[in-house]
Amino acid sequence: MKYSIREAQVADMPQVLTLVKELAVFEKESNAVEVTVEDLKNDGFGEKKLFHCFVGETEEGIVGMALVYPRYSTWKGPVIHLEDLIVTEKIRGSGLGSALLKEVVKYGNDLGVRRICWEVLDWNEPAIAFYEKNGARVMRDWDVVQLDENGIKAFLEL
Repeated sequence: MKYSIREAQVADMPQVLTLVKELAVFEKESNAVEVTVEDLKNDGFGEKKLFHCFVGETEEGIVGMALVYPRYSTWKGPVIHLEDLIVTEKIRGSGLGSALLKEVVKYGNDLGVRRICWEVLDWNEPAIAFYEKNGARVMRDWDVVQLDENGIKAFLEL
């Protein structure tokens, strides 16, 4: 399959959101997506840019994406976080995921980061195998901790 990788543009955000929603369904969280196309446009291309995004496309349009943002590690210094790497189901296994990951790694290297980090669900064995095959270390002894909006409000009310 022929595809190309490029930096996302504002006009790509509707297709990016479609991929995000596809991932949410795959991860059994279909109702969890709250971000809108306008949020993505403002947050990725507005005055205060919060993320950087790459897209993979074929003649059918955008069929994959990788979204990263800067973080700071007290152990390592500057790092980036890979929030999502998504390839639409019908073309998984085509090499597009590897190409998107390579673009993220090149981007991180160009920024001079000391680590690129992300999460993967413990039941998503194909993704775990993919990441390990590409040299990533899956740290199974760490748990993800989050406070959502309700948790933040409840905490502040304590």
